[in-house]
Amino acid sequence: MRPAVHALYAFVRQADELVDGPGRPPDPAARREALDNLESELFEGRGSSNPAVAALIDAAARHDLPLEELRAYMDSMRVDCGPVRMATRDDLDVYMNGSAAAVGRVMAPLLGAPAATESFARLGVAFQLTNFIRDVREDWELDRMYLAREDFARWGVCDEEILRREATAGFRSLMAEEVGRARELFADGAAAVASVGPGVRPGMQMARAVYLRVLDRVERLEYDVLARRAALSPWEASRVMLGSLRATA
Repeated sequence: MRPAVHALYAFVRQADELVDGPGRPPDPAARREALDNLESELFEGRGSSNPAVAALIDAAARHDLPLEELRAYMDSMRVDCGPVRMATRDDLDVYMNGSAAAVGRVMAPLLGAPAATESFARLGVAFQLTNFIRDVREDWELDRMYLAREDFARWGVCDEEILRREATAGFRSLMAEEVGRARELFADGAAAVASVGPGVRPGMQMARAVYLRVLDRVERLEYDVLARRAALSPWEASRVMLGSLRATA
């Protein structure tokens, strides 16, 4: 199981590096072309010299993995090649279906839990949405805003407030809504954690516990993720991980 997980990670990481890595192609069009080539190599590349592609093709054959899901992942990576603005919540959901849910759907059969595929997908989206909540300021500096423009309008949030790092009442209400949504997704993803074997469950439970604590921190900051990043200190993350291990022992 472990080599197959490594192969999946290597492939999606390689795609991510084409978008954000220090050696990425110089412009959005070139990045999208590089992603196109990588995707073609995966789906047409038996005998590929790319070790990540070769390993993932082998893992898919051994574990009957639904690699077609990764087409949606690559679509989301193409979105990230240039400035990002999500017009609607549906647009955001389509993006997260590719960037997170698709990988969860590949992981479910790999971890021996095909019956929990959609729970894995929702758990993946919970992780992704928590990242977006935590990283509003950092994403803005990269000319990316993943939260939907229609939600900005509904809560009366404008770009100038983000630029000034001004957490208005509307911005805080929007963040509170997204935190609630992420918590619902984590609750739905609990079945994924319960469905895997004892060798896998502690790691999944630790990741889930750490991300839930990030949401706790956002709430303690009263949803102001503009003035201060809602990251956990190393000691706090370690304490959460130890607590989750005790709970699963």
